[in-house]
Amino acid sequence: MATMAAGISDDVIRIGIMNDQSGPYADNCGPGSVASARLAVEDAGGEIDGKKIEIVVADDQNKPDIGVAAALKWVEQDGVDAIVGCSASSIAGAISDMMKDHNKPYLLAGSAASFFTNDKCNAMTTQWMQDTYAMAKATINSLLQAGNKTFYFITVDYTFGKVWQEDSTKFIEAGGGKVIGSVLHPLNTNDFSSYLLQAQASGADVIALANAGNDLGNAIKQAAEFGITQSGQNLAPLGMFINNAHSIGLEALQGVRFTTPTYWDLNDGTREFTKRYQAAFNDRYPNEAQMTTYSAVTHYLKSVKAAGSDDGEAVMAKMHELPVNDFELDNVSIRADGQVMRPSLAVQVKSPDESKGPYDYYKILATLDPESVWRAPSESACPLLKK
Repeated sequence: MATMAAGISDDVIRIGIMNDQSGPYADNCGPGSVASARLAVEDAGGEIDGKKIEIVVADDQNKPDIGVAAALKWVEQDGVDAIVGCSASSIAGAISDMMKDHNKPYLLAGSAASFFTNDKCNAMTTQWMQDTYAMAKATINSLLQAGNKTFYFITVDYTFGKVWQEDSTKFIEAGGGKVIGSVLHPLNTNDFSSYLLQAQASGADVIALANAGNDLGNAIKQAAEFGITQSGQNLAPLGMFINNAHSIGLEALQGVRFTTPTYWDLNDGTREFTKRYQAAFNDRYPNEAQMTTYSAVTHYLKSVKAAGSDDGEAVMAKMHELPVNDFELDNVSIRADGQVMRPSLAVQVKSPDESKGPYDYYKILATLDPESVWRAPSESACPLLKK
């Protein structure tokens, strides 16, 4: 473990933004997350105590070897002090381990596997969004309460999707439901017809989609073409971003319920941020990961200033000590396992008639307190919660 060091190494606070910049998940984070990070730097004044803040960007191309190699070069050769990650969980898991070994903060703003704050937790990684545990818990419990008993999964064939299905299955079985089948599909699948037909033929009450990005959009659009929901089955995305809802369309999504960490139209603070974001990034609306990236970078920079250092241990101590406050989060704490204890929103997608304009897509049904959503310490395998 590196020794504690005072001051800013190489006189620059350098933050790496790593995600898919051009592939199937680019709209989920991509250049939009970079725009959010730059807004956070702007709001910090572009420097801390005379030391410049710099943003660098890497495209992990959804490939673990490329992502890990880029992260390693950043911290060993390029003087990067922290990384904000929205990578596939298979990539982020390896980077999390590497950042721990190098005493560098790793801020997750879109990587969602639940192991980051469970058995693979470490003192350098913080989780800023919902993970697969939180999303599965809220969505599955809502479906069970509505009387659904049998589930069939269409799951993307990599770590994130498999962990999501595992987390969901635990809640299904605990609630008296049953998983009667599942099928895996490759990342970036265009044709979901065979998977949807298998799910339809199962007769399950719920067809659960444990995927994201373009895969989620393609699956839902094609399910609408097959008339799956009209035949009485429920189509249930376990979670999605506002840009997914936009690309899929309200006609196909109306009435769908799920949980989300935030929403651009939540309050005056989020609406004001959206105006700034649109001015900075091609008039686009920020999604959940992009808004969260701003929060993560802002809190990291406040912690660097409070610590008077960019040393990883010193900064992480301040990140846990200081409450998270920004345009959306109000006095939110970071738990010892790295989980940012933010509330979540239970939402329902509006019908085309209910929507009053662009991106007016969600009805907020309830605000869920953190303790009802995140994994309880008593259930966690994270040793940091046992100290």
